[in-house]
Amino acid sequence: MEKKWWTLLAVSLGTFMLLLDITIVTVALPAIQHDLHANFSDLQWVVDAYALTLAALLLTAGSLADLFGRRLLFAIGLAVFTAGSLLCGTATGPLYLIIARSGQGVGGAIMLATSLALLAQAFQGRDRGVAFAVWGTVVATAVAVGPLLGGVLTTGISWRWIFFVNVPIGVVALAVTIARVVESRQEGARRPDWAGFVLFTGALVSLVYGLIRASQTSWTDLGVLLCFAGAAVLAVAFLVAEHLGRHPMFDLRLFRVPAFDGGLVASFAVSASLYSLLLYLVLYLQDALGYSALQAGVRMLVVSGGTFATSALAGRLSARVPPRWLIAPGLLLVGVGLLLMAQLHASSTWMVLVPGFVVAGLGNGITNPPLASTAVGVVEPHRAGMASGINNTFRQVGVATGIAALGSIFATRQASDLAAALHRVPALGHATSQVAAAVRNGATGAQVAALAPPSLRPALAAALRASFVRGLDEILVIAGVVALVGAVGALVLIRNRDFVAGSQVHAGAQERRADELPAGVA
Repeated sequence: MEKKWWTLLAVSLGTFMLLLDITIVTVALPAIQHDLHANFSDLQWVVDAYALTLAALLLTAGSLADLFGRRLLFAIGLAVFTAGSLLCGTATGPLYLIIARSGQGVGGAIMLATSLALLAQAFQGRDRGVAFAVWGTVVATAVAVGPLLGGVLTTGISWRWIFFVNVPIGVVALAVTIARVVESRQEGARRPDWAGFVLFTGALVSLVYGLIRASQTSWTDLGVLLCFAGAAVLAVAFLVAEHLGRHPMFDLRLFRVPAFDGGLVASFAVSASLYSLLLYLVLYLQDALGYSALQAGVRMLVVSGGTFATSALAGRLSARVPPRWLIAPGLLLVGVGLLLMAQLHASSTWMVLVPGFVVAGLGNGITNPPLASTAVGVVEPHRAGMASGINNTFRQVGVATGIAALGSIFATRQASDLAAALHRVPALGHATSQVAAAVRNGATGAQVAALAPPSLRPALAAALRASFVRGLDEILVIAGVVALVGAVGALVLIRNRDFVAGSQVHAGAQERRADELPAGVA
């Protein structure tokens, strides 16, 4: 077999492993919470640690790959991701798991920044189309089967196997990469912008930490306010550094192109709304409705199934329809779908979510293919790598900040409603502080109910479910509004005249750049 096909095999294995871990983890979070005695903020960090490292390292990893070799960096990424997966599977506590997830994010960022560049280097002509078609199928399969596979492994064996399953895949991919993949570099590659990397990472971590801390304390807590202030100072310093730097990681001139800004708004909106809510929807299905991880994973397939159904159609339409007339309606459907979900009551079954699942999934599938090509279609070819890297960074920032902000709003609303409900039951009033502390620390409904006398446990369980549902309804509405705002931003900002002539913005997967995140992935 020619070496180029070995390259496709290695990249496909790495991509499958990377993307599987984005969706597979979600349905296992309640089991992780129970086994590791994790609190609510720990669960937020399990997801955000991965998203943060992806966002922070994506552009820097691409620069390092251009400088030192894409095969070398891809192999390093595979090794780091595989080792991080092994550590995740052996985690003995929440902090251990969060640190290991950060390691996965480091490896994932390196793989994501180099995978398509390796394919573009190895394949030319018609074979390139075949390679990207195979790669696209791998992407779609990983995204679609993630929730179901996560449910099967978590329910049938243990949540630890959602991470252990990566180890043999990673070892095979690493062996193929070292033995068969040809090295490639970019002539005249520049060194990474280390000052920009440090300032951007500091600002993002400070912001997310403040948002998550707010769910444990309050929005006016001194520590929270200091985090927000620190994030603002570091963000300003980052912008100054990028403006003055000779080789910035963010070329600020790109932001002068309205269509580029519209793509960023849309990328952030879909990630901060639909993708950020998956965590809380899974918690609802398992903690509130009592479904197993497998049962929850099957139900989440309604969302990914809708995405799968329309993404191929949207990819074909992208060659004929202006991008904003796909992206804006797609985000509109996402927003409408989220608002349809916000009809939950304490007595609701999961069927109340189905219309919203379907509509949001269809909208997500329509949005992502043209959004991916818009990121590179509005700039000259030599700046397309940075443009798509910035777009993907905004996707990950949307996930990280969305999970943190929505989680804090959810926790605040749940605590407020729960306290009010308990005060209406005089015999439970004395337990308010204990119950609130138990909920913040991630106690299950049964554990919280045990704080009350047996005769009052049904009333406490009802109050818990009602407060959970009200909190979820609130963040569903907020996320729906975020998606609708993104739709308006895309419609207003993404203009046909901003696209560069000959950029082949509608050419789909074959024109995707090396560090571009696959369609349908947050």
